[in-house]
Amino acid sequence: MAYHEFLQGYHEYQPRRVFSTTATDWQARVDFGRMRRDRLARAREQMERHDLGALVLFVGENVRYVTGVWQGNWKNNIFIRYCVLPRNGKPVLFETVGSDMVCAQIDAPWMEGEIRPAITWKWAEGAEPEMAQRMAQSVYEVLRENGVHKERVGIDIMDMMAYQALTGLGLNIVNAWPAMSAARVIKTPDELECLKIAAAHGDAAMWMAMHEWAKPGVRESEVCAKVNEYLYRSGFDFVYDIIVASGGNTSPYRRWHTDKIIRQGDLVIVDINAIGPGGYFIDFVRCWKVAAKPTPKEKDLYKRCYDSLYAGIEALRPGATTADVAARFPEYDDDKYGSVSLQQFAHSIGLSLYEGMWISRAYSFKHPAEIKQNMYFAIETFSGFPGLEQTVRLEENVCVTDQGPVRFTLCEHPDYWFSEP
Repeated sequence: MAYHEFLQGYHEYQPRRVFSTTATDWQARVDFGRMRRDRLARAREQMERHDLGALVLFVGENVRYVTGVWQGNWKNNIFIRYCVLPRNGKPVLFETVGSDMVCAQIDAPWMEGEIRPAITWKWAEGAEPEMAQRMAQSVYEVLRENGVHKERVGIDIMDMMAYQALTGLGLNIVNAWPAMSAARVIKTPDELECLKIAAAHGDAAMWMAMHEWAKPGVRESEVCAKVNEYLYRSGFDFVYDIIVASGGNTSPYRRWHTDKIIRQGDLVIVDINAIGPGGYFIDFVRCWKVAAKPTPKEKDLYKRCYDSLYAGIEALRPGATTADVAARFPEYDDDKYGSVSLQQFAHSIGLSLYEGMWISRAYSFKHPAEIKQNMYFAIETFSGFPGLEQTVRLEENVCVTDQGPVRFTLCEHPDYWFSEP
């Protein structure tokens, strides 16, 4: 989208300028046709850069990215549908037979003539080898029709049965993830608008959880249910997970909800993970005190968590690296074990909760990756240690712009965390 002098910037970088989820004739809102074309162009660009004759995609979010077809979360990643994108050819979707394939033909006219029956092989009892061979043959036919069957073919994920069937046809199989990751981590303007809309609804749900739903006597599961209800009423595709942890469930931090009752004086951590209208994720966290004032020790924990979070956000600039971000995180189990805790952490989000790029002290110093304009991250920190009754967790969603980081999640951090005693 274009720079506008009055806005003194780009609409997609300004989180207060949020489009409605409805369509109208008087305003250019999210253009889904343009978004599908832009995503497909990015996938093709990365195919060329990685010298791939075709992409064969089984991961549901990759299928959606390339074809623009989605049919619910249940079938996203269970190997019952797939697509093939040949170099210089149209994407071909292999959709589940029956009403699913009919729905795809009706719902996705941009895929006219390019929807074929998916051959399912998983859980086929004794028929798995036969069905996998039929699936492989369906893929091979598209590759041969487009003259790329002898070139490098990128595949995002497969099981051993699929691997044997595809390599049995003589295909030169390589990893598709470097190409798909590079395509997806850079967001188009319309993708950023979808992320902004998801963030706006996530902010609203968090505010209501903070001020209306999480009260003494209410269960964690009830707060989870309220957030689910609000997001689905707002038109969300799918609520992935709502973490509600209160009181002792924050130390050690349990990243799920229980039927524990919330008590006066509890710290409550709420983590909203959901797929908004248009297919893009919101993933952020707030922590607050229920019906009481925080103690000095709790304020100190919050300040540590907040300061490290915003130091990491400040490092999310074009030309910086993941090492620059990781250096702002406090030492944690990532350092101790050389593995990712997902506590002091950042990850790119979009169609997937985790797509493309993770940032951790476990490896980002040794293997720094460049931060680029139009990347979009969830960045999260944690403050706690053994012996504490309660701990603090925070997370924001941030767009990397030409001017630096812009936070899309705007829900408040309550003033009492920063007030003097």
